[in-house]
Amino acid sequence: MTALCHMTGLSRAGFYRWRVPRQATPVEMELRDRMQKAALESPAYGYRRITAELQRQGFEVNHKRVLRMMREDNLLCVRRRAFVITTTDSRHHLPVYPNLARDFTPTVINQLWVADITYIRLRTEFVYLAVVLDAFSRRVIGWALGRTLEAELALAALRMALLERHPLPGWMHHSDRGVQYASGEYVATLLQYHAMISMSRKGNPYDKRSL
Repeated sequence: MTALCHMTGLSRAGFYRWRVPRQATPVEMELRDRMQKAALESPAYGYRRITAELQRQGFEVNHKRVLRMMREDNLLCVRRRAFVITTTDSRHHLPVYPNLARDFTPTVINQLWVADITYIRLRTEFVYLAVVLDAFSRRVIGWALGRTLEAELALAALRMALLERHPLPGWMHHSDRGVQYASGEYVATLLQYHAMISMSRKGNPYDKRSL
């Protein structure tokens, strides 16, 4: 083991930390849970504003600790690469589409699909889940799980849904206006399958509809 550490430049202590990851305490997981919610609800916030929000909620935490946790939970890399769910149109310069689904009620399957991204709290970490839901049957027809919010996550869920179903031209795809759904490759895939694209505000994928 000493020779392996020497070859890789890793210390013995670092090796053992890698082999036996530190288990997060319940308090730390609660802190991370609140941090995830704040980051997804206000994606324009950097680590300092997230710190302020956590402190407002009663957590004794400084910005250095929040920075470290956001880095560990892959919340910083998505900001550097601009793959992040956004709150308003002005957060990115990609085309957005009007909300066509607000007053639309599907009568059969494959008329309206709804896409969204959320996070899942595990015992010692968080992961992100992208789903595509058939609004008529309320069935999840596509999903993808990952550790970052990159656009490929949403695209993987869409591709699964397209393989599962074969919607007729003129079907509707509804999502928020996040970069994942407004990205060129995602929109191109929708247009390739002759979809009508519908978007609403971030965080309101159903736009107060009862789907």
